[in-house]
Amino acid sequence: MDDQVRIFDTTLRDGEQSPGASMNREEKLRLAHKLADLGVDIIEVGFPAASPGDFEAVRAIAREVTGPVICGLARADHQDIVRCWEAIQGAPKPRLHVFIATSDIHLEHKLKLGRTEVLDRIAREVAHARSLCDDVQFSAEDASRTDPRFLSQAVAAALEAGASTINIPDTVGYALPHEFFDLITRLRQDTPGLDRAVISVHCHDDLGLAVANSLAGVRAGARQVEVCVNGIGERADNAALEEVVMAIATRRRDLGVDTKINKGEIYSTSRLVSTVTGIAVQPNKAVVGMNAFAHEAGIHVDGVLKQPLTYEIMTPAEIGIGQSSLVLGKHSGRAGLKNLLQEIGYQLGDEDFERLFGAFKVLADKKKEVFRDDLEALIADEILRIPHRWRLKYLNIVSGTVTVPTATVIIDDGYEDRQEFGSGVGPVDAVYNTIKKITGTNAQLLRFSIASVTGGLDAMGEVTVRLEENGYTVLGKASDPDILVASAKAYLNGLNRLDFLKRQAGLAPGNGAGGQGNSQSPPTAGVGRNDS
Repeated sequence: MDDQVRIFDTTLRDGEQSPGASMNREEKLRLAHKLADLGVDIIEVGFPAASPGDFEAVRAIAREVTGPVICGLARADHQDIVRCWEAIQGAPKPRLHVFIATSDIHLEHKLKLGRTEVLDRIAREVAHARSLCDDVQFSAEDASRTDPRFLSQAVAAALEAGASTINIPDTVGYALPHEFFDLITRLRQDTPGLDRAVISVHCHDDLGLAVANSLAGVRAGARQVEVCVNGIGERADNAALEEVVMAIATRRRDLGVDTKINKGEIYSTSRLVSTVTGIAVQPNKAVVGMNAFAHEAGIHVDGVLKQPLTYEIMTPAEIGIGQSSLVLGKHSGRAGLKNLLQEIGYQLGDEDFERLFGAFKVLADKKKEVFRDDLEALIADEILRIPHRWRLKYLNIVSGTVTVPTATVIIDDGYEDRQEFGSGVGPVDAVYNTIKKITGTNAQLLRFSIASVTGGLDAMGEVTVRLEENGYTVLGKASDPDILVASAKAYLNGLNRLDFLKRQAGLAPGNGAGGQGNSQSPPTAGVGRNDS
């Protein structure tokens, strides 16, 4: 049996379905290039039939990103498959991924189909996909809750129709590791021809078992694992790429397999995904959390100083965490900034670099030292975000123990500067009330949090907000040494994302306060969530 496990990364598709993690075309492109540097075998780049924005993002990645197989997702539906092929056909190595549910609970309540109808559809639509693309993958959604005999029939139908990769998903994270091992083992025994295909596993983390189930699948013979960077995804998330890869690397002798991942790129890829999506990595997250290689207890520190292997089963250097402190200041030039960017895994074009360098100099004048996290926060604000409809030009706040908090705000809407004055129960409330006047938004603030990006009294303050309007929920994120400025920027960042989504859906009027003023063509890139 092949001892190479293929890493199928679905951060740009299933990972993007994590609430608030939607990405636009440019963000997806940047991440796809980074995933190629990481060495993943297959990148599932999106669901082209979901929206025009997703179609354009998938097509752009197919044309521009080389190295990995570029995969698009389609339901077992004729039009879905055609749309998916139109998006990915420009890739040097395209793959069509066709799926349909097979569990009785999905057939009865979602698809309203009988088993015979599902088998007919699998045969018909997988054959249609195979007529367009030489590389076809079939997924039996909710496989872990499917009658094993029917699952074998479904897989056999897909193989007969031309699928060369068969994916067995634990869609709702229900399986236990021994059950998932038995399922893959039985499927291999009961399905003629499956030995000629690659078996894939796709596990969710609803019971915290996604990585364990994925490894159980590998032990049973699966040679492709579907993962997301940082484990992001629907509900409780997906199997985490970094955990699967490092488990295989650390326990290679026991598992008898390996991957082709460039492990030195893992940490910088994790940080980039966190920056783009606005979803922070929890401190105690395995492999890439800030505490993964931190030691405080005296006995641990003593052991690590004498021999790191006493408490570290892998080294920070393996995943790309450097040992030196990366610090820049106001006297640093372009060469120093470029060097740091390369060390933390960012490759910017000339225009983006010059914009970042200008923002860096402004920050360096305010702070004595600029750290790695400061720089990543700047990249999030200056480079990775969607085109802004509204930009903060001026902010003045009056607050204290004996005065009503008030704010004066000037916002550039792309055509003119708009100024308003407002008050609130506190300075942030005053700022947000004033911004509401200018933008005319009806968005509800669901979450507001402040964190220090770096240590020290001059630390960058990072503000994250979650906004909801018309069924759309987005994250807004910004950083600044002044937390009130960061609060205003984060709120506007979220409003820009909401405006972008509404424009794609044709719900937003033209530019201007309260929706008045000149119209503006909607951007082509999509950041809407795929719910399929």
